Amino acid sequence: MVTVFGLGFVGLTTALGFAHLGYKVYGVDVDADRKNILRGGKLPFLEPEMTEVLQAHLNKNFFVTDDIKSAVEDSEIIYYCVGTPYGEDGSADLKYLFSAVDSTVENIADEKFRVLVTKSTIPPSTTSEKIAPYVEKKISASNKKINLAVANNPEFLREGHCWEDFLNADRIVIGCDNEVAREKLCKLYAPMNIPIKCVTPSTGEFIKYLSNTLLATLISYSNEMAEVADTIGNIQVAEAFRILHMDKRWNNCNMTTYAYPGCGYGGYCLPKDTNALLAQSKIKGFEPQILKNVIATNDKRPATIAKNIVKDLDKNSAIGILGLSFKPLSDDVRQTPALKIIQEILKLGYKKIYAYDPAANEEFKKHYPEVEIKILNSAEEVYKMSDVVAIVTAWEEFRKVPSFGDKKIIDCRYML
Repeated sequence: MVTVFGLGFVGLTTALGFAHLGYKVYGVDVDADRKNILRGGKLPFLEPEMTEVLQAHLNKNFFVTDDIKSAVEDSEIIYYCVGTPYGEDGSADLKYLFSAVDSTVENIADEKFRVLVTKSTIPPSTTSEKIAPYVEKKISASNKKINLAVANNPEFLREGHCWEDFLNADRIVIGCDNEVAREKLCKLYAPMNIPIKCVTPSTGEFIKYLSNTLLATLISYSNEMAEVADTIGNIQVAEAFRILHMDKRWNNCNMTTYAYPGCGYGGYCLPKDTNALLAQSKIKGFEPQILKNVIATNDKRPATIAKNIVKDLDKNSAIGILGLSFKPLSDDVRQTPALKIIQEILKLGYKKIYAYDPAANEEFKKHYPEVEIKILNSAEEVYKMSDVVAIVTAWEEFRKVPSFGDKKIIDCRYML
């Protein structure tokens, strides 16, 4: 039996994944609206394939529950997939994780051995230096005989491909010092026939950051090179990068979307994880300059793009923005480059901005109601209302925009 705290992209994929493997899984979330949507057999976000998976397992071996006590009592393995946002100093905020741990310990009334597994991304050393001591303190304060071990099990899911990435994972990483807990987690994943790597807790945490900071570095490097090319002039940027991808040393891997210029990295993971690893390293006494400059390069990218979009335009010009989600096949607008670009355009004094996204219009309105733009219902409408149009998210349907007429198009994604 498995309980999963947090039913966002990672938590819901994890819960449905284990349900798909035949386990009984309880899903817990603090968001009442999200729970009601899930109980109705729908997803609270866009993610291909998963609506059908949810409907196949809902109330059969996946249960969205408010009865935390029964879920915890019935489970041997408890996953935490809650948010770990970063603050102004970049460090990870663990309050939601600790709150979920509190709910777990408070509802344990027996001595059954349980494994508490953090799947949320947390900086290296967090399990050993913060989570394990916190759990021990909670156990001591409870005056109960509780038998727990802690572990981490980082996720490597791409939004828009979550289900595919769960089923066809290239590796499973378990960070754990407890032999019994390791055996239970290995047994949990055994039906998948995917390589399982058991490492120390800090190694497990570090592997996730190693992955995400590399992706962020590739993106920022590519954006910096695109800016170099634009500065020099007469360089076919998109063609240059496509030819770069032909290098046999890439070994047919699918890293090409990261080593390619665009609007900068966004979404929840890369901004959070790059900042968190930088903050954690600084706390330990070392300031990594490459990582620091990766973040700086990304932070400056929206202003560069905004200036390019409004170049030679008077302040009364209407500007069209195509794409509001941080990536195609997703409605996620957290840390989306589109928001930052729009904010920079507004700072430059341009007030007539029209925007459209195939999936994220309502999410953008909900998350950023203060942003004064007009969101329309199609790319054609945006094109019609605007003097210049910028492609900010690489949705496939935007490839047809040049066929709408002869207006100036700023291809911020180098996709045309």
